[in-house]
Amino acid sequence: MPILNEERHLAAAVRRILAQDYPGDLQVILSVGPCTDRTEQIATDLASADHRLQVVENPTGKTPSALNLGIAAAKYEIVVRVDGHGELTDGYIKRAVELLDETGAANVGGVMDAQGNSAFEEAVAYAYTSRLGLGGSKFHLEESPAGPAETVYLGVFRKQALQEAGGYDETMFRAQDWELNHRLLQRGELIWFSPELKVTYRPRSTFKALASQFFLTGKWRREVVRRYPETAGLRYLAPPVTVVGVGVGTAGGLLGLLADKLILKIGWLAPVGYALLIMAGTATAKGLSPQARARLPLVLIVMHLCWGAGFLVGLDHRNRR
Repeated sequence: MPILNEERHLAAAVRRILAQDYPGDLQVILSVGPCTDRTEQIATDLASADHRLQVVENPTGKTPSALNLGIAAAKYEIVVRVDGHGELTDGYIKRAVELLDETGAANVGGVMDAQGNSAFEEAVAYAYTSRLGLGGSKFHLEESPAGPAETVYLGVFRKQALQEAGGYDETMFRAQDWELNHRLLQRGELIWFSPELKVTYRPRSTFKALASQFFLTGKWRREVVRRYPETAGLRYLAPPVTVVGVGVGTAGGLLGLLADKLILKIGWLAPVGYALLIMAGTATAKGLSPQARARLPLVLIVMHLCWGAGFLVGLDHRNRR
């Protein structure tokens, strides 16, 4: 478990691991970065209460470094990745190990089952599993069929395959899962998705945190495309195209009003069209409380535009941010 500032969710995440009905031995490695909250104390207390838990220090605080430190400390041949804000569902580890044997895959994974507690988190969770939000990826949709995949959420790996691939790339502060799975596929390994496997994901709880998350995700997706140009699919290019379209259209529309030029006023079609798409997606959303539905339009806009803006800005390679 790579952990940084997870005091709110860590104890619940660890409880779900220890509650698994896996018939073999378990070693739970908490790879803890330099936290600014009570996470380190919580991790230490949890480890002192159960001999199966081990705390490993991760001085960099970066996720790929935390994962590699955890893998190095792992005693067993199967490595299960879990995040500090994720909760394994019943039978997850047992079924994942069975699937490794049944399929011969190097990595198996399942559904990122986003669930929120507040109305805002409920709206974010819906956006994660909606095609208008992040629902284009196989692991965001429970109805996705089992089969070979480009990547999976978190993952349950054969340790030998991880080591032979060189582990996680420690220069990829984000998108390291996708990058590792891409290298595994290049080596001829199989990545397997199964909707039987579910991990409860706790989304960000504020607009500020959500905006920061998606801006950084967009920046690192740009880095993935820079390193692997063949991966620049329409799904990844849609957010930056939306940012450019809405920005240019709005600027053109405003100039058209000032100069009274019809051709420039046509630019309003871009932001108005985008707004109508968001409204339609909100109106057709199913299973949302009225409070969550009221927050959904802004949640979708923040996710789309922050992701797209991050992609357009890209990384500052001088300080890797």
